[in-house]
Amino acid sequence: MSASRPSAALLAATLAVTFLPATAGAETPVERGDYLVNSILACGNCHTPMGPDGPQAGMTLAGGTRFEAPPFTVHASNITPDTATGIGAWSDADLKTAIVGGVRPDGVPLAPIMPYAFYRVMTPADLEGLVAYLRTVAPVAHAVPPPEYRQIIRAEPPPGFEQPATAADLSTPEGRGKYLVGIGHCMECHTSRGPHSEPAFATGFGAGGMEFPGPWGVSVAANITASKAKGLGDWTDAEIARAITEGVGRDGARLKPPMGYGFYAKLKPGDVADIIAYLRTVPAVE
Repeated sequence: MSASRPSAALLAATLAVTFLPATAGAETPVERGDYLVNSILACGNCHTPMGPDGPQAGMTLAGGTRFEAPPFTVHASNITPDTATGIGAWSDADLKTAIVGGVRPDGVPLAPIMPYAFYRVMTPADLEGLVAYLRTVAPVAHAVPPPEYRQIIRAEPPPGFEQPATAADLSTPEGRGKYLVGIGHCMECHTSRGPHSEPAFATGFGAGGMEFPGPWGVSVAANITASKAKGLGDWTDAEIARAITEGVGRDGARLKPPMGYGFYAKLKPGDVADIIAYLRTVPAVE
């Protein structure tokens, strides 16, 4: 363990002002949703189309990013409130069903590239905040191609993330970190894959190894378990925090996309500390 880790007392004090909006009444649902979308959820990482110089101006959350895997070809949805091409005509219930259930209002399932299975752990208050914030985003008229499915695949959450988190679940730094890692769907990328590209939660939770080709070349998801040889076990808290929020590895090398450190840079220090506290508890996988 690192001597740089914040004390339990400091983490508890930080909780009152950084994590649960209801405790101090400082955040409105829209403010909470804004924080979530633009930090740990990193929604723009997929839903904002990218140009050669980064996110396209005026296209925030307007969708269009293409994802292709053997069973499907899909494009990230337009999640702005545009009535014709976005979510403007969706009810709050429609949005919640899509976010945590993976089904559109027309009954069309969302491809598992949308991490709806991980969002099952989201608290009702945070889900309300997320929906409230999306209603405030500037509408963008941008039609996205419909999905092409060769096989319908339904994603399941990893063990321990199946239900909305409770107050008891969020009562410790590790519990709050687990929640943030859950809604941040970190283990979607950082879990090793089985023979059919399915996440191997039972044997490779957090073990990394998934490859992501792109303009940056090929990036490989890191092992973020507590393994000292292969994972984060020997990293200091400061080194882990720097990787999460600045995209700089222990050796000083820049991390490649799609790691969303540009979004995670907006995380509150207390939330980063909680994430680190949880990652220390992830069983080592070598």
